[in-house]
Amino acid sequence: MSETLAREPLAPSSLEGALTKALGPNAVFTGDAALERAQGAWMRLGSPVAVVYPKTTEEVSAVLKIAHRLGAAVVPWGGKTGLAGGATADGAVALSLERMNAIEEIDTGSATMTVQAGVILQVACEAAEAEGLLLPLDLGARGSATIGGNISTNAGGNRVVRYGMMRDMVLGLEAVLADGTVVTSMNRLMKNNTGYDLKQLFIGSEGTLGVVTRAVLRLRSAPISQNTAYVATEDFDAIPRLLRALESGLGGGLSAFEVMWPAFYDLVTTEPAKGTPPLARGYPYYVLVESLGGDEAADAERFERVLGQALEDGLIADAVIAKSQAERARMWALRDDVGQVNRNGPAVTFDVSLRIADMPAYVAEIDGKLRARWPGVDNYVFGHLGDGNLHVLVWTGEKGPENKAAVEEIVYGPLAALGGSVSAEHGIGLHKKAYLRMSRNDGEIALMKALKTALDPRGVLNPGKILD
Repeated sequence: MSETLAREPLAPSSLEGALTKALGPNAVFTGDAALERAQGAWMRLGSPVAVVYPKTTEEVSAVLKIAHRLGAAVVPWGGKTGLAGGATADGAVALSLERMNAIEEIDTGSATMTVQAGVILQVACEAAEAEGLLLPLDLGARGSATIGGNISTNAGGNRVVRYGMMRDMVLGLEAVLADGTVVTSMNRLMKNNTGYDLKQLFIGSEGTLGVVTRAVLRLRSAPISQNTAYVATEDFDAIPRLLRALESGLGGGLSAFEVMWPAFYDLVTTEPAKGTPPLARGYPYYVLVESLGGDEAADAERFERVLGQALEDGLIADAVIAKSQAERARMWALRDDVGQVNRNGPAVTFDVSLRIADMPAYVAEIDGKLRARWPGVDNYVFGHLGDGNLHVLVWTGEKGPENKAAVEEIVYGPLAALGGSVSAEHGIGLHKKAYLRMSRNDGEIALMKALKTALDPRGVLNPGKILD
């Protein structure tokens, strides 16, 4: 019998006592106090038996040693902004990295930042900016998501088209394994080709292989110029051509290419939303484009010239360029106002990726199937199209797990044949586990299970997430 199956029933008092002895009474919360802390940004995170707040890597190690010895499940918590159920902690010890929030070093010469896992993304970005540097990761939950959570889910966001995923910003990290072993791989070098790149085991593994406690992040030079515009297109075929024209014409400066289908654009520009439409409603597609560069005057002239050429070439039907930071902020506020989809009730949310060429047929197929079953359905589509990522948010007017499963079958159904992914950037967690095989083959899943067994033989780290 495996160690996981052979666990003895755990007495909550012995667990609480051991945790309190290791961390102190002000770092361990149980009962109602634990339940109060289990509210995430979008959903409740279950009913943890305890919530603990270590302040150091050594304390994280102590927690995991206790859990490993007693066979207690541990679920790491970052900013609790995940959308895939990866932080659900029913019957588990929730291990919050909230108090590990120090920015340890910013090396301006090497353009690196060393941080603890609980540092909030926006805080890290602002600290880099104060030194004339840029941490490129940008996403809607920037004000509450943490670096550790971003690493554990391999977060994407708005600038992947230029800077890549979180994986591309991590030079080194420190992680604690299931048995409490600390693996310190705080590499600060851009090039270090000495054997296995161990950090990759933990990036995107959603806390199932180890708990990330510290990281070294790669920074870039802070941009001097920022140019932002909304453009409208008359047909989808123009969108990939526009993307390539902007990438070429802007000399590699294109940093965001966000596409909105008209239902989403209308939603975020009508009351009770606070946004107003920068372009007239009624176009088939809207694109938010942004370029970052190093010469304010020259970049602004180039940005306007490239968009003007796209207009002449028929790639866009209309455009409006932000003339101030306030206008840029209002443009981005429309894209970030995702909460509007829940006006009538909670929507079922999706985060898929597929080839750009396959997107119009895919959207038409799922929209047709949704409307055939729920004629009054609200289907909102938008996303980071420049990197192949679409967000689909569906409200049917019905509730319950059967409704959710029916919607999932429609939205995920075509992806396997298209070579698409059921999760572009949000992870698998609990919510997408049943659909993992649509995007991963048997050999890949077998290797994932082998890694999980090797690093967490008792199955205590975030059990039930990604894999059964």
